[in-house]
Amino acid sequence: MILGSDPDKQVIEQYGVWVEKKMYGKTHFGIERATFLVDEKGNLAHIWRKVKAKGHAQAVLDEVKARQSA
Repeated sequence: MILGSDPDKQVIEQYGVWVEKKMYGKTHFGIERATFLVDEKGNLAHIWRKVKAKGHAQAVLDEVKARQSA
């Protein structure tokens, strides 16, 4: 399994997660919390949007395990 990083914002723009956000009445751009599971062929296998930290790692692990046993 590989965990990716995108410091140049090339991939986040392609995946549509560089979005306008609002906080305390101010508008700015930032990254939408999302997780993309990419299979060994480079295809998107699953997408989680608007991710909350609690329970998310387990949800991703469960999805990976389910795909490995299928």
